Formats: sequence, C-alpha cells, structure tokens
Amino acid sequence: MRDPLRPFVPQYHGLLTQGEERYTRLEDLLGGLARPVIMDVKMGVRTYQEDEMVKCHREPTLRSDMYHKMLKADPGAPSAEEHEQGAVTKWRYLRWRDTTTSTSALGFRIEGIMMENGSVQRDFRKMLSLAQVTEVLLYFTKSRIDILTAYHCRLQALGDALDTSPFFSSHEVIGSSLLFVHDHSGKANVWMIDFGKTTPSPDRIRHDVQWAEGNREDGYLIGLASLTSSLHQAITLASQQQ
Repeated sequence: MRDPLRPFVPQYHGLLTQGEERYTRLEDLLGGLARPVIMDVKMGVRTYQEDEMVKCHREPTLRSDMYHKMLKADPGAPSAEEHEQGAVTKWRYLRWRDTTTSTSALGFRIEGIMMENGSVQRDFRKMLSLAQVTEVLLYFTKSRIDILTAYHCRLQALGDALDTSPFFSSHEVIGSSLLFVHDHSGKANVWMIDFGKTTPSPDRIRHDVQWAEGNREDGYLIGLASLTSSLHQAITLASQQQ
C-alpha cells in the first residue's frame, strides 16, 4: 500500500492458517507499551451504510434485541407501535443511536476507554458537547501535556494524509475508529482501525459535509476537526492547570 495513509494503519503480515481457520495477521499496536491506556473513537456522522438503510426499507426485519437495548438506554425512545411489537428495525436502532450520541452532532463518539489498571468505561452515550469531550481527554491522559500534544500532532498529520489520499477520497468510511494508545512513559500514537464497512464509492467522497440520503457522505473529516479542536482545548486547560 503506497497511499499516504500507510503510516496510519496497522501493518499487514499476511494470512495465517490453523486447521480449518484462516486469520489475518496485523501489527500489534500495543507493542512496546507498558500497561497501555486505550481509547476507541468511532468516526463519522453515521455508523450505518446506505446499503443497509435501503435493505431495511425494502425488507424490514424486526429485532427484539435492539428494541431492548434502546429500551434500556431510554424507555421513552421506542414509539407506541414499537412498544407493542417489542422490536425495532436495525436501521431504526442505528439511526436512533447516532442521533442521541455525539456521532451526528460532532462527527465522532467515544466508544470506550481502558485505563492502565485494566478498568473499562463505556458509558459515554450522553456526552454531546466538545466541552464534555475535552474533560474526558483530560481524564484519559491525566492532563499530561506531552501526551495531549503528541495526540494533537498525530491528528494533524493524519488530516494532511487524508487530504491527499486517493483511497480516502474514493471510499465511504463507515464504522471505522481511531485508536488512541499511550503509556506512562509518554509514548503515544493514534491508528485508523476497523474497515469492515469501508466500501468503494462510484463518486468522489468529500468527507467534510453532512450526510443526505444518496450522497454517501460519512462526515469523517467533520469528526476529525471536532476531535482535533477538543485536543487543542485540552492542551490549553492542562497548561493553565500547571
């Protein structure tokens, strides 16, 4: 892969066959880190493909599991009809989840954080503003300016690479994440991961405009700009605290 994004994705080491199973071998992104701290950030203004939406409209399938997930998060979210059915369609659930988190508003959402002691936090659904994101970033990095600055520089470099990447401009990037990793020594990096829903687009994708049905836009750059801005604010606040 000679695309400018090559330094930002895990290195591919081929396929491994064990018995009847085949595995993809990828670079260990936690290699060299002692007790790593990890944050998974889902990028884009939507987490469902347009093809998924079309399929749900054409062949709607009711999902009771997704209804119960919605009900647990917000008992008032399902409609009266959905309460009666005890189920929702996949598209309805995914659309609801995106519009009730920072995905639609900011172009990203924090999926989870694992601290150096192994504790995991996933309850970031109600975090909707950049100010709230900034507080999480300060918590995640313990307000260390060196780590915050390393992340900020990495995102700026990623933005430059995305601007010149033929792959990025020709693909709809859905459900992909940025993986933030660092340890107590100050080693820090950001990687693009999760490309299971990344598909070629017949038209050039801008990535910096809101999605409308049919335009295939994912808003990836909207999320990157928001996240970079929040990191900059976290650096400012951390500097003031010290």
